[in-house]
Amino acid sequence: MTLSSSSQAKPHFFDDIASLKQQLTVQGRLVASRASRAMRGLVEQNLDDLDEVAIGDVEVNAMQMAIDDQAFKLLALHQPVAIDLRMIVAAMKINADLERVGDLAVNLAEAARRYLASGRLEEESLLTRMGEIAETMLENALQAFVSGNLGVAQAVLERDDALDSLRGQAYRRLVDVMIAKPAVVTSALELMLMTRHLERIGDHATNIAEDVFFVVAGEDVRHQTAGLTRSE
Repeated sequence: MTLSSSSQAKPHFFDDIASLKQQLTVQGRLVASRASRAMRGLVEQNLDDLDEVAIGDVEVNAMQMAIDDQAFKLLALHQPVAIDLRMIVAAMKINADLERVGDLAVNLAEAARRYLASGRLEEESLLTRMGEIAETMLENALQAFVSGNLGVAQAVLERDDALDSLRGQAYRRLVDVMIAKPAVVTSALELMLMTRHLERIGDHATNIAEDVFFVVAGEDVRHQTAGLTRSE
């Protein structure tokens, strides 16, 4: 009899996969909380929060290496096939995306620190909505991966367009501000940089949502323009 799932041959495989998902969930919550803390530090002018995020990336990096090690061991010990193999491959890709979100949280904190030092602008409010959308996208993408819910994954892909649109609006507004008030160029440029970091967090959430389609349905939905859209 041909086994369609390596879990049938290895009695502990389900536990190992569950552990891998749990570790990714913990990593996801960690990087999401760090991005959120960077945004909160900006709004509240809390330099302690910003400094903690800027220098506290060690835990994220350590977790990335531990998760990759766990995934490699699963590949070596269980020799998975079909959906089990797709799950582990996706987990490794998601792990890399989460580590990048951790890096972007650092970038956000550093840019916010420079921005506050150069002077605040009312256009700062443009970032608030972007931060909320990016954080929700990341949370929902991880939820979709753990549950295998394609509907939630689809919603993440669709929300990416809204985030990209907001980034475009913020960019145009900040360009206008810099033209009208050359004295605030430094502050406006830092805000512009932060909008880019938030957009990139949304892109990594989109990557995770695409991986859900890969795992559950065996579909590669990257770069598709009909129904599923992806911002480059």
